[in-house]
Amino acid sequence: MQGDQANRLYLIKKGRVRVYYISSKGEELTLEIVEKGRIFGESSFLSQSTRQTTVDAVNEVELVSCTLEELYPYLNQSKELTFILFQLLSNTCWHLAHQLKRSTFYNRHEKVASFLLDETAHSNIDKAISENCLPYSHEELSVCLGLNRVTVTKVLNDFKQKGWIQLQYKRILIINRKALTTFLHTLAQEF
Repeated sequence: MQGDQANRLYLIKKGRVRVYYISSKGEELTLEIVEKGRIFGESSFLSQSTRQTTVDAVNEVELVSCTLEELYPYLNQSKELTFILFQLLSNTCWHLAHQLKRSTFYNRHEKVASFLLDETAHSNIDKAISENCLPYSHEELSVCLGLNRVTVTKVLNDFKQKGWIQLQYKRILIINRKALTTFLHTLAQEF
């Protein structure tokens, strides 16, 4: 929970979790959905401070947890483990910088296009994502992007009308990745 003492690091062995921030007004901002093979709790854990975010299980989750004291001997013995940990930390920093860019500089259409392209860039069995299919409802997408569900539905319908996506029950199929990519990279202002 946000505000708890950060004394453990977690590795996801099975399932996925949602990492989010809760404002003083109770509003939630989803930072990321983290899946099997990834870690969470690392930033507060390494600085020995309080947790900046809350983490909830999205589905059935199995975790490995350890304290910094338990991890030190292994980091001293293994350059490979140290490198992997730094790589995971670097990935988290990149992801947060990208999230900040998306939430600050993109309009609602660009936010949705960016999310669809990023999440489906590589198939991910643990998230049930294939290269062209995102198994999210409009509500789940709105939570991840910090947008109103009605806004997300309108944007998805705009993309559907253009022939870029198809909508199914709790699934978004990308049928014209090139058009979405071109739209995002040229920052089209037609909407």
